Amino acid sequence: MSNLSGEQRMLAALNRLTKWRTHYAGWQLGTRAKGDPESDAVRDHRELTMLLRVELTALTGLLMRKGVIAQAEFQAALEREADALAGDYAARWPGVQATGDGLTYDLETIRKAGWMANWRP
Repeated sequence: MSNLSGEQRMLAALNRLTKWRTHYAGWQLGTRAKGDPESDAVRDHRELTMLLRVELTALTGLLMRKGVIAQAEFQAALEREADALAGDYAARWPGVQATGDGLTYDLETIRKAGWMANWRP
């Protein structure tokens, strides 16, 4: 049995999990040294995403197990939030819509909106 406290065990588990950040950065960008700004940014973002996922899953599980929320309530709330965020993205990027098959691009609307004019080819 471990002599570590609950907090120490939690921190060790989170530390192990976030080691994956380098793997995912390499998958996205190719092998890069620490200190490469682009790779450092991807590693930082991957770490944040992993930690947020673990925290949200843990919190949601606790709330359901304690009977504070029901699974159906949570699923309905997720659906509402996902639809609202997709709508916000569509408003931010006129001419782009998310569908069940992927993103659709209305090039004429995008051209008129002008937001893609300075994107790299």
